[in-house]
Amino acid sequence: MIRNNEHNALSDLLQTLQLQLLIAHKTQVLPTWGEQNSVPEYNKLYFICEGEGWIRIGSSDYYPKPGQLFLTPAHTKVSFSTINNRPYLKYWCHFSIMAGPLDLFQWIGVPLCLNIEDSHRMTCLFQELIEWHEQDSIVARLREKSVLLEIVSHFLESVPIQVLQHRTEEMSRLSIIQQFVDSRLHTSINVEQIAEAVHLHPNYFSTYFKKHFGIPPLKYVSRKRTERAKQLLTTTSLSIKEIADQAGFKETNHFTKFFRKEAGLAPTEYRAAYTEQHPLPASHLIIKAHSTNDDGRN
Repeated sequence: MIRNNEHNALSDLLQTLQLQLLIAHKTQVLPTWGEQNSVPEYNKLYFICEGEGWIRIGSSDYYPKPGQLFLTPAHTKVSFSTINNRPYLKYWCHFSIMAGPLDLFQWIGVPLCLNIEDSHRMTCLFQELIEWHEQDSIVARLREKSVLLEIVSHFLESVPIQVLQHRTEEMSRLSIIQQFVDSRLHTSINVEQIAEAVHLHPNYFSTYFKKHFGIPPLKYVSRKRTERAKQLLTTTSLSIKEIADQAGFKETNHFTKFFRKEAGLAPTEYRAAYTEQHPLPASHLIIKAHSTNDDGRN
């Protein structure tokens, strides 16, 4: 099972998730359907309606059956063919789903073949996917992403998520970055400090960080400060000054301007809007603020 620190790092990666549907169809494949030792740069999904076939992923063989959903991860050696002269009738699609610089399924391990209990629902999802993909509009692109995410989520919900063994060192480094920032949000943070925590040169670190998280390091810190402030505004009765302190700001005015820019509302307005819909219990405990440094805040 994925460890808590790995989960947090992966969650940050998923905030920059980029999903693209390349093609989607329903096909009755020919008896000659097959391929040997190909390594596609995209993921494939097959939802089997009828027929028999064989798929090899790496060194493992699978025989997907009607009612099963099968995933072929990107950048993985794959072979496949029909068997018993009963070629597949299947819904299928090709897609990419990037988490940082890698495809999501290069980070995590999931079962490749799922039994789908509600075949009718899955059929409808693929039909929607095909219909939206055939349309040329901004709305269609948004809709197809939504449907594809719902289909892909079946693999993420089926078992506890695991970071692939050959990615654990990389995920560990990302976890250290995430923990370093989270534990110091009440202080001033600069790129040199974060780079030192993972033993990288600051210049290389900035490039490395943006490649994985999709944004520069200090933009990430700002996002984390905003998240911390939102959490405190909506779950505690701390004053704006105390929240500013925990979010890393010595001056309340500076914090208010920062928060308005990031969240679209002033802190008091954000708290009021949230409390109107989710009143805080009268007995809610006030979290004490961390002590602050005297060296200023970002």
